[in-house]
Amino acid sequence: MYTLGAEEKTTLTMAYTPTMLVRGEVVSMQSMRVGIWLRTDSAPKYLHFLKPQIIMFGAGAPKSLSYPELLLPVSEMIGFHVVPPTDEPLDYDPNEQNRAMEPVSMLLGTFFIKSKIRIAGGTSASKAIDLSRATWMSTYDAEISNSALPQFNMIAPMMLINPMRAAFIL
Repeated sequence: MYTLGAEEKTTLTMAYTPTMLVRGEVVSMQSMRVGIWLRTDSAPKYLHFLKPQIIMFGAGAPKSLSYPELLLPVSEMIGFHVVPPTDEPLDYDPNEQNRAMEPVSMLLGTFFIKSKIRIAGGTSASKAIDLSRATWMSTYDAEISNSALPQFNMIAPMMLINPMRAAFIL
């Protein structure tokens, strides 16, 4: 089993891929704000999960798995968030001028997300999404569900999504 280094910590997170849901403790440096980690220059190629619980989607009913450790390629991920409740602050200043929260729904693989995106005042959500060049986009007050798991209903104050792997419903 992995032993944390002196400057490492674990944070309970959820990661979404087109075929998996992973819930586990991701290993990061103590100073890292895990909720925005994938948007930073220090984002890893793999997320290192300890004690991951995995739900696999595909042919037939979803299947549950668990392992001691998992290295998940970030390139395969379509969504990511810290499991609530969290003490990490959101990644914006609510008093910032000329900004608006715009409701948007998304299809991420088998997941349906109702959330909000923060856009410049005077622009539309469709234009903001189309012009964005971000590899990972912050969404807020995300309500996450999955038709293959009717009992699954997660609410995350902030969720990172890969906008190039999402279908946006405006």
